[in-house]
Amino acid sequence: MSLVKRSAVAVAAATALALSLSACGGGSTAKTAAKNDSGDITVKIMVGGLNKQIYLPVMLAKGLGYFKEQGIDAQLSDEPAGVDAETAMLAGQVDAVVGFYDHTIDLQSKGKSTESVVQLLQAPGEVEMVRTDLADSVKSPADFKGRHLGVTGLGSSTNFLTQYLEEKNGLAPGAATSIAVGAGSTFVAAMQNKQIDAGMTTEPTISMLQQKGLAQPLIDMRTVAGAKAALGGTYPSSCLYLTTAYAQKNPEAVQKLANVFVKTLKWIQAHSPAEITEQMPADYYAGVGKDSYVKALENEKGMYSPDGLMPPDGPQTVLNVLSAFDPTVKGHTVDLSKTYTDEFVKKAG
Repeated sequence: MSLVKRSAVAVAAATALALSLSACGGGSTAKTAAKNDSGDITVKIMVGGLNKQIYLPVMLAKGLGYFKEQGIDAQLSDEPAGVDAETAMLAGQVDAVVGFYDHTIDLQSKGKSTESVVQLLQAPGEVEMVRTDLADSVKSPADFKGRHLGVTGLGSSTNFLTQYLEEKNGLAPGAATSIAVGAGSTFVAAMQNKQIDAGMTTEPTISMLQQKGLAQPLIDMRTVAGAKAALGGTYPSSCLYLTTAYAQKNPEAVQKLANVFVKTLKWIQAHSPAEITEQMPADYYAGVGKDSYVKALENEKGMYSPDGLMPPDGPQTVLNVLSAFDPTVKGHTVDLSKTYTDEFVKKAG
């Protein structure tokens, strides 16, 4: 299994996007999945930040050998902003994305047919962090007016959630400014250099910020309860999604991927955060230290789906959030049943 550098894929995806957007169904020309010399099915998967704990099941599945076990040659690539991973898939540069479910709803509103086939998280795992020196003056999203807010990328899920929090707390569109700062070291640097006043990020970036005394949590959505309080319901986030055309043309490959991730989710439920950490590459926790990485997992282990199924109230919650601010979605009819399927998860053994 190879880990592809993100830059070449992202650049190629960006140049091809205009052509892909004109294709019916967001990839209706999906090709039959190829096989390598060993007979394994090759699937190119782009992840919206491989080292983020919200996407941990991907590298865990690799470390446990589950892709190989299913006969999948999973070629993983990394793009810190989920919106860029989405772009790469629509451009035909990758076959599937591990990113937030909300993209499938947003894309349907734009005439693109994509679907989540395995739900990895039942909460966003995101935290809105406010700069420590501003904590006394920024006490809720109502105080975001005139502020610069960090997100992974414009059009990303962190951007979606940030805009929702602004709208929910009475801010007019454009009252705050979203700044794309990525995650990890680039997010930390933006906070340290005061390029942003607050920002939405995940672990282990949250722990890095707290260790350095740069920021503190304002809104915590690392648990189902926290997400319900902030967003009004269960908010399914990280998932494996792909174009409907790819799923229809390659059901064997999609079923094998579902088998991989369902088995991985069950492994997570049966093991401790310390045991999970042992399976991760050491550089994933080098910035915060192994103990802090384990502690972060302890705080948010409940965000992982126990079975890969879509939470019954999840799609409507996500639609409600997007409809509150996204002009592409607001006022448009969205068929939620076409944005996800539990078919493959139910068959996973």
